[in-house]
Amino acid sequence: MSRKRFIKTCKKLHKWPAIIIAFIAILFATTGIIMNHRQLFSGISVSRKLLPENYRYNNWNQAAVRGSLAWNNSTLIFGNTGVWKSDDNLQTFTDFNQGFPQGIDNRKIYSLVSFSNHFFAGTHMGLYKRRFDEQEWEKIPLPVKKERIADVICKDDELLVLTRHYLLKSTNGQQFNTIQLPKPLHYQQKTGLFTTMWQLHSGELFGTPGKLFVDLLGLVTIFLSLSGLLHFFFPKLIKRVKHKHKQKAAFIKTKKRNLSWHNAAGYGFVLFLLINTFTGMHLRPPLLIAIAPKQVGIIPGTHLDSPNPWFDKLRRIYWDEERQQYIFSTSDGFYFAEESLSKNLRPAPLQPPVSVMGCNVLKPIGTHHLMIGSFSGMYLWNLQNGGISNFFSGETYQAPQGMTRPIGTNTVSGLVQCKNKSWWFDYSRGAMELNAKNQESTFGAMPENIRQASPMALWNVALEIHTGRIFEHLVGSFYILFVPLAGVCIMLVLLSGLYLWWKLHRKKLTSAEKK
Repeated sequence: MSRKRFIKTCKKLHKWPAIIIAFIAILFATTGIIMNHRQLFSGISVSRKLLPENYRYNNWNQAAVRGSLAWNNSTLIFGNTGVWKSDDNLQTFTDFNQGFPQGIDNRKIYSLVSFSNHFFAGTHMGLYKRRFDEQEWEKIPLPVKKERIADVICKDDELLVLTRHYLLKSTNGQQFNTIQLPKPLHYQQKTGLFTTMWQLHSGELFGTPGKLFVDLLGLVTIFLSLSGLLHFFFPKLIKRVKHKHKQKAAFIKTKKRNLSWHNAAGYGFVLFLLINTFTGMHLRPPLLIAIAPKQVGIIPGTHLDSPNPWFDKLRRIYWDEERQQYIFSTSDGFYFAEESLSKNLRPAPLQPPVSVMGCNVLKPIGTHHLMIGSFSGMYLWNLQNGGISNFFSGETYQAPQGMTRPIGTNTVSGLVQCKNKSWWFDYSRGAMELNAKNQESTFGAMPENIRQASPMALWNVALEIHTGRIFEHLVGSFYILFVPLAGVCIMLVLLSGLYLWWKLHRKKLTSAEKK
């Protein structure tokens, strides 16, 4: 291909895909900025009536319920809808969310326990307590910077609070001792490639300055998209005013200035935009499948370069009374630890599968088995011999070889136990009775007042748009190609624009400087 023809091809690649992708790029940029500041936007929610039908709650789906706590003659259920008090038959539900800050994101509950005449709720934004005889929740200050709670359990006369980084212990529910867990056996300072790419994409890899820089890239993307569209439409505007010479001259001058700023912003940030686009493409299937199991070294000096070997890795905790050991679910798998937490944690030799989204159910069955539920399915784990079986089919679990889907057929998001009945919750299908023998035994219907009181957090709406899931009702399962195809399109526009600037506009600037 001749140079002239190649330049002509690059002009087409930069023009037509850019017109199509500009609107999508603006969506990516805007939602990305919102996602980078979750706490800032946590008070803002969006009515589910404004969203596609598949975002409406149906049968307690979409993690509306994660778990339950039996108390006196009632049951407290909790999850993404907050906390609701029910009777023993789980047919009527009363609001139990008084005291949580405004915004549904502030009452996203991961764990709920009773301890020392109080309820303690572990939420995405921190730890809250409520006396049995009081009407409101109040936040408890914790001795850690990141207060995202992963799990809360009681052990003898202690309250154990697990954040994503540390284990906190308290005997009174008010003062906490911070424990950094010992490193695991054969520890290597590595992290998941997915985690590295995620934090590079958001900028968090370099702390607050990195996040603000990625916000700047979002603003640059919006500017490039809008200025590019203006450049496309300017010739049509100039033709319309061709008989008004002064107005036409002003339009031509504005067109040149717009192109100048467009080029300057483009070549100034193109490398960073390419990196950001490339990493974003790998955070969703199908490209995610290739990087999900891979481990890489931690980049020195970054946000992940921490002396804490469990930095952002802790997910669930269980105290195994029979074997006098802790079991920790982490982003690196399951680990055992003795009671004093003074020795290196031991990885479980045989491990049940857990999706990259984390462990949602970790419940004992008798003294020797644990139910392990995640978006990979539900499994029964024998703690005596390490045996693992599919809870629903009873088949022995065989670890798959090579690349596999990141989620299973049953996307387990929660479990409720009430008297002699139990229900598990599929993220899409909602409440389903565990080992159902009687079709009449069902979980109570989701009341309209709970639906109305449970909008979607703005952060979650931004995530659904950013990942393309918002379009699933239009294109079905093909929505998973939205991010990679949009990424390829954006990279083509960026690379062709860089080439055109280098070969044409930069050459013009150099000639003008010589004159």
